[in-house]
Amino acid sequence: MRTIPIPVDATKLQFVCVRAPRPRVLNAETGEVKTDKDGNAVYELVVSVEDAFGRIELVKVATSGEPRVTVGQEVTPIGLVGYVWETSRGGQARWGISYRAASIVPAAEVAAHA
Repeated sequence: MRTIPIPVDATKLQFVCVRAPRPRVLNAETGEVKTDKDGNAVYELVVSVEDAFGRIELVKVATSGEPRVTVGQEVTPIGLVGYVWETSRGGQARWGISYRAASIVPAAEVAAHA
């Protein structure tokens, strides 16, 4: 399956960090951390995402380099895109959407530059 990035309009959503950024581990036995094409460690954090109707979802977002955000802080993902994925194991098909951002910064930092 070819993965095509789907841009997400983050301006219409509110994001709050609910789990601190952690390096994405590829191999638990060796502790190998995933890196991007430039050799930077890939971090994942979990955010709550609220839309204008008050619906809330928990979403895991990956980004290169460690984001300087803390749990409970309102954040803004810059360049947020979604990728549809699917896999099949033992005859069971699964699919989902993974999210990646160019960076994740405190929302107050973005507001100050607006």
